[in-house]
Amino acid sequence: MTKVIVGMTISLDGFAADRNGSAGALYPDLEDLRDTDYMQAMIRETGAVLMGKRAFEMGDPDSYVGTYEFQVPIFVLTHEPPSIPPKQDEHLSFTFVTDGLESAVVQATRAAGGRAVTVIGGVSVVRAVLAAGLADELRIDVMPVLLGAGRRLFEDVDLSDVHLEKLDVHEVGARTSLTFRLQT
Repeated sequence: MTKVIVGMTISLDGFAADRNGSAGALYPDLEDLRDTDYMQAMIRETGAVLMGKRAFEMGDPDSYVGTYEFQVPIFVLTHEPPSIPPKQDEHLSFTFVTDGLESAVVQATRAAGGRAVTVIGGVSVVRAVLAAGLADELRIDVMPVLLGAGRRLFEDVDLSDVHLEKLDVHEVGARTSLTFRLQT
């Protein structure tokens, strides 16, 4: 059975981006992280990725083919797809989902081929998936930085009905990765 994993890196004070909208301070280890057993295991278990439009546009979408760690079908939740589709190949494809979150999760689950759907990037999408009860696991990577202001992951969303069961705590360099099973 395909599970839906929600993942996000945050600062110790709970921010997913600083006051300027940048998440750069949360990823000083990005290049080193790609070669860790932790990241390689995540890559192996992921059959599809779900992200929001803002996360999709953070980098150059044409550069995803061959360089993005997840060379799988990517589903982008958006109100309007780009006028020019980004580069794709037989491993990495983009589907722009305009008919809602549930549809995006269903399509990504189907494409994952029994492997996990990893929901990454986009505080709004992460919040929505959690609030809708569509996630099976929550993975929070905490970086030892204090941003002081910016975009909080768990702000303005009612998750009081979500119960967490701790599954794992893993240290990867400076980051601490917390994995929880979600029960609603």
